[in-house]
Amino acid sequence: MKEDLKANIGDYLPLRDVVFHTLRQAILKGELEPGERLMEIQLAQNLGVSRTPVREAIRKLELEGLVIMIPRKGAEVASITEKSLRDVLEVRKVLEELAAELACKRMTEEGFLELEEQLSAFEEEAKGDDLTKIAEMDVAFHDIIYKYTCNDKLVQMLNNLREQMYRYRVEYIKEKGKRSTLVAEHIEIVECIKRRDAEAAKLAVHRHIENQESTISQKIKGE
Repeated sequence: MKEDLKANIGDYLPLRDVVFHTLRQAILKGELEPGERLMEIQLAQNLGVSRTPVREAIRKLELEGLVIMIPRKGAEVASITEKSLRDVLEVRKVLEELAAELACKRMTEEGFLELEEQLSAFEEEAKGDDLTKIAEMDVAFHDIIYKYTCNDKLVQMLNNLREQMYRYRVEYIKEKGKRSTLVAEHIEIVECIKRRDAEAAKLAVHRHIENQESTISQKIKGE
């Protein structure tokens, strides 16, 4: 358990929600690792709260599949399984391919500029070692594509997957060698969208996600 874990989401949320979001982010970022036990008393002390909001947060995390309850042991951080990986990325693949297709049709010149600027920012950040910043830059890159689909429902659906995808993003970029692959894939996606070649863009996005799934799947198997 990380002793420096802090509840710092903000005073505008009920305390139980602050604790929930704090623990959720800690799991997604790997600060609380798969298999790590979640001790209510220790968490409450570290977060400076009572046990009640911690207990409520753990129940919500269980519903999201981020925490599992073990008989006679209590709560622990859920491991990343091949099924959970496949379930999330199958949905992501379909939605992102549609997003790429619509972006090819609807992105403006201003959008192309935004996308290229974000690509450069991601490429620069990928040279560093801050996994959180690299992941955030990756998210920001894809967010621009979503934005220029001009489809609010699609953006909402993709945003609903954001937190679940974040866990896999971080796992993928832990390998430094994969970051240059990400950059190359992002460049290909940008070039396809700029050409307004929807089929090529969809194929590039498909390969982009397939590569992540394959790499993380191998990690899960210990290969």
